Amino acid sequence: MKNRRLDDRTVQAIRVLSIEGVEKARSGHPGLPLGAAPMAYELWAHHMKHNPKKPDWLNRDRFVLSAGHGSMLLYSLLYLFGYGTTKEDLMAFRQWDSKTPGHPEYGLTVGVETTTGPLGQGFATACGMAMAEAHLAAILNTPERKIIDHRTYVLCGDGDLMEGISSEAASLAGTLKLGKLIVLYDDNAISIEGSTDLAFTEDVGHRFEAYGWHVLQVSDGNDRDAISRALDEAKTRDDRPSLIRIKTKIGYASPVEGSAAAHGAPLGGDNVTTTKKALGWPEDLDAFEVPEDILAYTESLVTELEKDETLWREAFSLWENENPKLAGAFKKARSKTDLDDLTLDELLALSSKDEATRV
Repeated sequence: MKNRRLDDRTVQAIRVLSIEGVEKARSGHPGLPLGAAPMAYELWAHHMKHNPKKPDWLNRDRFVLSAGHGSMLLYSLLYLFGYGTTKEDLMAFRQWDSKTPGHPEYGLTVGVETTTGPLGQGFATACGMAMAEAHLAAILNTPERKIIDHRTYVLCGDGDLMEGISSEAASLAGTLKLGKLIVLYDDNAISIEGSTDLAFTEDVGHRFEAYGWHVLQVSDGNDRDAISRALDEAKTRDDRPSLIRIKTKIGYASPVEGSAAAHGAPLGGDNVTTTKKALGWPEDLDAFEVPEDILAYTESLVTELEKDETLWREAFSLWENENPKLAGAFKKARSKTDLDDLTLDELLALSSKDEATRV
């Protein structure tokens, strides 16, 4: 159940933790988390189907932070939602051998679905995830049971959409009508060189409509109600992928709000203090300290999130009993193969005569 006051405060906690992590590391990108925290929080708290206590749940929704430079946003969410990221991990942001590298890395941090370094890479990978969901659903679902029925969500920025890889993937996603793919576009009109007027003047919305996407607009990135309505509408459009274009201000509430200065450098100690004050953050709290009522609230949200997985497991058990051969084949396909059992001698043996390797 939503609690507007605590939702507001949790968004501010994400913003504050993010800029504190960047400041302590003396490196990173504070601008994206400050601008995009409301959309990310609204998604994680009230729309996305996930269970932090079972992060590998098969039918969970996937979240991909394609704009991986804003990684403190993701790490703050993982901490607040109980994925196992600790306060100490946040304090070790961008340090050698930490669980919180400058860009998210799959297999290193629980809750990170894919590595997102080069811009556009996460967007394209997410299209592949949506393809996988559609493929598995077609094979495994029955008229009685939908055991594969999850969405893939992406948070991307202008830099992602400048890249050719995202254009190619978006075109394919539209062609394949991947309706379970929903992209939140952090449209702040700033890239590292300054205003997008300098290098990115196309009409993104019309481009995606031409690809066959459903395009929605949210004019204020702080309006979580509008973001929620857009997400609800996108979830009804299973016939095509959705792009939600959300206008934000990079570096929101900081002295460098709306400028490229918020993109790739710490705010500085004085500016962090000023930003916290503008956000209404309690001045008596130490760095990386989150009030207990916020932590208790996010814990209660997780309790609600667990229910989706419980219901799914009940349905999956029924599906297994009803479809033993299909269930057995699926289990075998997902099991790990011992590569030592493979015999490669014949495959790698050289022929006695020259043969063309391509025809």
